[in-house]
Amino acid sequence: VQLQASGGGTVQAGGSLRLSCAASGRSFSNNSRDWFRQAPGKERELVASINWKGSTYYSDSVKGRFAISRDNAKNSWYLQMNSLKPEDTAIYYCHSKSGWDYWGHGTLVTVSS
Repeated sequence: VQLQASGGGTVQAGGSLRLSCAASGRSFSNNSRDWFRQAPGKERELVASINWKGSTYYSDSVKGRFAISRDNAKNSWYLQMNSLKPEDTAIYYCHSKSGWDYWGHGTLVTVSS
């Protein structure tokens, strides 16, 4: 089972990026799918989650700016990030859990001021 995260990069404050997580080896359509991030010197934090019914959760720091979505046919989920701020700079990890915790390798997002 692998989660392949992509879409990170460097963007100016106010810009947008779209992260993708492509899963292989098993289906996660019946599981919650998440995005976490870890900034330098900080703990990993949950940014957004979408459950099997399509209900979403966002941390207060990204609510109104980020949107999580999924494509069950592609076994993938996404994080659309708008109005990016320098404090959004972090490594972003996709995650899902089905008995085990599955993590993507992370993709770096750098927001310059």
